[in-house]
Amino acid sequence: RNIQQSDVLNGLMAGEIIKTYPDDKPFASALVLCFIQEVPLHIVASLDEECAEVHIITAYNPSSDWFEEDFKTRRTQ
Repeated sequence: RNIQQSDVLNGLMAGEIIKTYPDDKPFASALVLCFIQEVPLHIVASLDEECAEVHIITAYNPSSDWFEEDFKTRRTQ
């Protein structure tokens, strides 16, 4: 996907949580939206609060085929 590790880390710190998945196991997770040089990036990550560790599940550039212009809202197909 050609996504830099630094972009993911910066995105987690500066991005916006747009969806939460509280029932995910073993830890709740969240979908974060950030922009890297004006290019949207979605990051799904979970937090293990007991160990103070963040687990990156995936990172991808959302497609306008699947998301509205805000890259927060899924298009209805």
